[in-house]
Amino acid sequence: MPGTYLPESYLPIFIFIIIATLFGLGALLIGEIVRLRRPYHEKLMPYESGIDPVGEPRVRFSIRFYVIAMLFVVFDVEAIFLYPWAVVFDKIGLYAFVEMVIFIIILFVGYIYAWKKDAFQWE
Repeated sequence: MPGTYLPESYLPIFIFIIIATLFGLGALLIGEIVRLRRPYHEKLMPYESGIDPVGEPRVRFSIRFYVIAMLFVVFDVEAIFLYPWAVVFDKIGLYAFVEMVIFIIILFVGYIYAWKKDAFQWE
């Protein structure tokens, strides 16, 4: 119908979003109203696997931890990207194969760069 800018097929999605939001907010509100409040010293302490906390909680970590984490994410994304490509390899043709080779070459160059910069050394 002219003048209607909201496609009718999106209406169930919007209704679902509204219901899900109301359900989530309602569950939080009911939990806030109904829950028991009995604070005591052990309950308010930070959890340390059953051991009393020792030292300051704000410890500075070496930047190497973050570099290793970022490298892990990059190569993990590569593995996630390779799996669906390998599943449909016979259907996607030469163009997709060339794109994947270029993608792997770029990742390999990044790996060599990180290796030359000693990003994998803990020292």
